[in-house]
Amino acid sequence: MRQTPVPCMLMRGGTSKGALLLASDLPSDTALRDRVLLAIMGSPDPRQIDGVGGAEPLTSKVAIVSPSTRSGTHIDYLFAQVLIDKPQVDVSPNCGNMLAAVGPFAIERGLVRARDPLTPVSIHMVNTGNLAVAQIQTPGGQVRYDGATAIAGVPGTAAPIAIDFLDTAGSVCKGLLPTGRAHDVATGIEVTCIDNGMPVVVIPAASMGKTGYESPAELDADRAFKTRLEALRLEAGVLMGLGDVSARVVPKMTLIAAPRDGGDVCTRTFIPHRCHAAIGVLGAVSVATACALPGSVTAGIARVPSGSPLVLSVEHPSGEFTVTLDVSGSSAADFRVGRSGILRTARVLMEGNVMVPSALWQGPGI
Repeated sequence: MRQTPVPCMLMRGGTSKGALLLASDLPSDTALRDRVLLAIMGSPDPRQIDGVGGAEPLTSKVAIVSPSTRSGTHIDYLFAQVLIDKPQVDVSPNCGNMLAAVGPFAIERGLVRARDPLTPVSIHMVNTGNLAVAQIQTPGGQVRYDGATAIAGVPGTAAPIAIDFLDTAGSVCKGLLPTGRAHDVATGIEVTCIDNGMPVVVIPAASMGKTGYESPAELDADRAFKTRLEALRLEAGVLMGLGDVSARVVPKMTLIAAPRDGGDVCTRTFIPHRCHAAIGVLGAVSVATACALPGSVTAGIARVPSGSPLVLSVEHPSGEFTVTLDVSGSSAADFRVGRSGILRTARVLMEGNVMVPSALWQGPGI
């Protein structure tokens, strides 16, 4: 029996890679849709050998795009993190890296009409209900992928994609400060729990017996440390109102140390069980926000530059990530964040059909 073809673009978005799909090309039933996504990516299998996944969290991602159901926006974007070792699809968090690919994809698929020379694409992030606007270079009405912009963690250069996040505080949790405090204690460790687009637990590296400058491989090899980190994550998840997070990919855990390469803070982020080779877009936004937050655990560790908007450089294992924030307030009680801006790139890697076993699904309407 023939397999079921599903139209697909394989794209790099920022420092992530995944499948870009139209919602209309997938099952409307959520449970069946998730089984199809697992088949597309090849999960569960540590190599994802029977799918197009890349056998690590940064390359086992899916963006599902459709015309927007929200007034004033162009498209809906549902992000799906396809777990590698479990038959599970998590749609609770956003992914700001894959978001960079969504605008070009929407234009390529005819959901947004291109302008010359720049096309703004307003995006409703379905996972969290937040909004973003991506500026896509479209000279002559065609998406441009080549350019001179470099981002850490990606070889070469490409066309810049400027993204503004609008009011992303409390994307998954009940607010910017899910516990209502800028400073908490979990498993005896002082932390800041924050959600400005991504729930993150910010932890001084020294409090976990680390410098914060270790390589991802070194951190992943320390099993005792990873066990302690997961225990902290589970306790912090409850504090943040997320309940039992043992089967969820949030909150992310970020170790911080003083900057040493010209930035404002040094980070090592876990997503959530492996150390990230860089840092996620919205994770970087949340960490930068914690640096600006009065009373957070970043005090005395991070440098907070002056100026408005606030521009912070977040160091990570592959380089740095610059975040622009509009913030106000002199205490945690009156601290507010408006726009959060970042710069990414994206590229189409493959366009065609990804094949799904017909025994699983025979296509729309069948």
